[in-house]
Parts: sequence; C-alpha cells; structure tokens
Amino acid sequence: MDAQDREILKILIEDGRCSIKDIAVKVGLSSPSVSDRLRRLQECGVIRSFTADVDPRALGYALQAITRVRPLPGKLHIVRELLQEIPEVVECDKVTGDDCFVVRLVIREIEELDSILERITDKAETSTSIVKSQPVPRRVPLEF
Repeated sequence: MDAQDREILKILIEDGRCSIKDIAVKVGLSSPSVSDRLRRLQECGVIRSFTADVDPRALGYALQAITRVRPLPGKLHIVRELLQEIPEVVECDKVTGDDCFVVRLVIREIEELDSILERITDKAETSTSIVKSQPVPRRVPLEF
C-alpha cells in the first residue's frame, strides 16, 4: 500500500459514497487508476466490503447492551452458535480473560433483555451493562 492507496482509503472512510471520479480528482489519478487500486485493495483484503452504516435507533432499537459471556464447561461451541443465531447480537468478540465472549446487543426496550439472555443462561454465565453513550464509535486507526 502506497501513499495514494492510503489517501483513497481515508476518502472512503470519510465518505463511503464518494464516486470514483471524485476520488480520482482528490488524489490526482485517473478514474481507471482509482478503480484498479480499489480492486487491488479488495483482492488483498484491505477493503472487506462496501456497506451502509445503519443507526439502530432509527430502526427502533433504543438501547444497546454489552454482555460478557462465560460459557459453562464444555458449552463453548454451543454458546458461540447460539450467539450467532440471536438477531439482536450485532457484534461478538472472542476474548481472553475470565470471559470468553463480549457481545453487543441492540434492544427496543429494557424488558427484552431478559428474554434474549435466557436463550443462553442455562449454558453460560453473563454480566450485562447498558450502554449510555459511545464517545468513540468503531473506527479505523488514524495511522495506517
């Protein structure tokens, strides 16, 4: 990845809908050259996808929760599969430490939380916190 690739990525991170023509003008390349660079960045796995950033609140999910999950002995694979099947689980990281998973859930109202967690509580211990705000949203590192 060279400086122009980095600049193209920065432009797309700021505005994922920026046209190839506009990117080309900003980085001083031709549109076909930018297209080739984008294709190479996708092929080598730097760009995983082009997607929409949807606000869960706009879909009626007023609350988010972070749940630490510690599967009971022998239940790790079962818990992982259950978490993948729960539509309200929007992110799940497998982590080191006392817990195996850190899960981000979206819920419409607090009363939904128990019914969601009941799907795994016979197979795992959980500890949940409600998200008050997100001062640093998920982002790409500034230096790459």
